[in-house]
Amino acid sequence: MSEVTEAAQEFVEKMTDTQEEPEGSGSPEVGDSGSQKMTMEERKAKMEELRRKMRTSALENRKQLVEESTKAKFTAREAARLERQRKLAETLRLKADAEERGEDIERAKNWEYTVEENDEWEKKQARKARRADFEFHNDADAARRRYKKDLDFIKPDLAAYNKQREIALGLAPGTLAKAGSSSSSSSLTAFDPSGSSLAPTSVQQRLAAESLYRDANTLLYADSKPSEDAIDRVVSKINTDVDKKKRFSRKRNNEDEGDITYINERNRVFNKKIARYYDKYTTEIRASFERGTAL
Repeated sequence: MSEVTEAAQEFVEKMTDTQEEPEGSGSPEVGDSGSQKMTMEERKAKMEELRRKMRTSALENRKQLVEESTKAKFTAREAARLERQRKLAETLRLKADAEERGEDIERAKNWEYTVEENDEWEKKQARKARRADFEFHNDADAARRRYKKDLDFIKPDLAAYNKQREIALGLAPGTLAKAGSSSSSSSLTAFDPSGSSLAPTSVQQRLAAESLYRDANTLLYADSKPSEDAIDRVVSKINTDVDKKKRFSRKRNNEDEGDITYINERNRVFNKKIARYYDKYTTEIRASFERGTAL
């Protein structure tokens, strides 16, 4: 591109000098046909040269762009391949070291996980095994599987729960939030109503404790008032399920062909070839047989 720019500037300066030359400076007269013709040829030659350089520059730029794009894709693909090879080599090295020491590689790897991670993994595997049966049995089983699947997306509101516990336990606002800042599980400890220090001291606290820690003998029923955000989440979930159900369509092969006259794919192709040549002769006869009016 720099060569094209320099050539263009040189051409413009030459044209400017030619137009600004004084008449008595010995330059060729305008009426001199030979000089005027030579000047036009030079201009044409210069223009062709500029066009040639522009085409060459455009081709070079496009070539470099394609090369850089290809190199970038190859680099990303090569990096992913090298990463896979590195992980494989690391696994093989650890396995070889464990075999030399007479250790079990799987047992040594399991020592890297905590008890909580192991319990979560076992729960995940058990849940996956329970849901491995994807066959339809009955409507109740399908509804239960759908309900269990929806439960995975429910996230408890721990902030609202901690506020209810603070009222029920007679604690100052924010006490459980501070105590649970270091560990989220610490705010979910069990409540022992028999403890003397946790006994209700007011009517509000007693009602909150009965509402939060209700059992089979409680008389409270259907007193939950969900927030607007909770209602919006339920409505959004229902609308999403309705949209998915509308968009779901199990397309069968050859669904638009009408009557099924074949027993397998090979027979379907054969019948299609036969119909291509003989349907124009046998359509009326077949329709007569179906109506029961054939002679």
